Amino acid sequence: MKKKATASKIIIYTFLILFSIVSLLPLYWVFSTSLQLSSYQDEDLERPISYVNSNPPKMYPVGITEYFEHWKKARDAEKADDTEGAAYHREVMSNIVTDTFSGFKTLFKQNNMGRWFLNSLYIGIVVTIGILLFDSMAGYVLAKKKFPGRNLIFWLIISTMMIPGQVTLVPLFIMVRDLNLMDTHWALILPDLSMVFGVFLMRQFMYSIPDELIEAAKIDGASEWRTFWKIVLPLAKPGLAALGIFTFMNVWNSFLWPIIVLNNSDLYTLPVGLKTLQDANLASFKLLMSGAAIAAIPMIIVFLIFQKHFVKGLTLGGVKE
Repeated sequence: MKKKATASKIIIYTFLILFSIVSLLPLYWVFSTSLQLSSYQDEDLERPISYVNSNPPKMYPVGITEYFEHWKKARDAEKADDTEGAAYHREVMSNIVTDTFSGFKTLFKQNNMGRWFLNSLYIGIVVTIGILLFDSMAGYVLAKKKFPGRNLIFWLIISTMMIPGQVTLVPLFIMVRDLNLMDTHWALILPDLSMVFGVFLMRQFMYSIPDELIEAAKIDGASEWRTFWKIVLPLAKPGLAALGIFTFMNVWNSFLWPIIVLNNSDLYTLPVGLKTLQDANLASFKLLMSGAAIAAIPMIIVFLIFQKHFVKGLTLGGVKE
């Protein structure tokens, strides 16, 4: 039995490792291409060569190996008192570093990448805070307050998840236009301050909070808001973390709605800015991959910070009524 259990674990972990590698390969390709040499020329080459579009493609940034190769040659030249050779190899090393990070340099020097990044970060944080607040309040009421029609209201809210987002684009556009919010960040923030999935997640999660704690707080004289803020929210941290990650990633990657309501390039979010970058640089894959790498970094950081709460929030939220 132990041998069978060990063999099963080996098979399962092997499958999971292979699946993880396949899942992470596109992300690795983005970062690898963003650091790939695009105009490298060595003494053995007649003309500069670009490894970004090479065939077959390079699976790693060539600049890393080239840099250390020239570093060894420079060190050997210095030992042989060949100052001219050492100077040449060090110049090549400098060119390799410049070429490797040229995509990021171009993005921030010749485009509004910094502003687009800050716009996305600002909108993502504001919307995430709003959804965490409003959806947690709605989830608390639907989970812990008993009133006529509670279940009917909940299922009516959930039923709106069956409506495709594209169906609501036209009426939402008309509302934003009539409120004179076009070409402003409010057009992105206000429609996203609540999310049906967030109401569902927080409602399900808050069922796991014992009613006795809430009743004890009321007996001690705590107000409704104090009970919610001091008792319920601290216990709902895992659920809030899971909802926060979902929300931030959704807002950060949002493309269709921002490109509809924004016309000023200074107000663009990062996905919209990268689209205009693609229009202006159709063949610059290194530049596009550099922008995609910058866009991926915040989501990776957020997930790594809150991953424990994220997993716990998903597992504890599935309780029965």
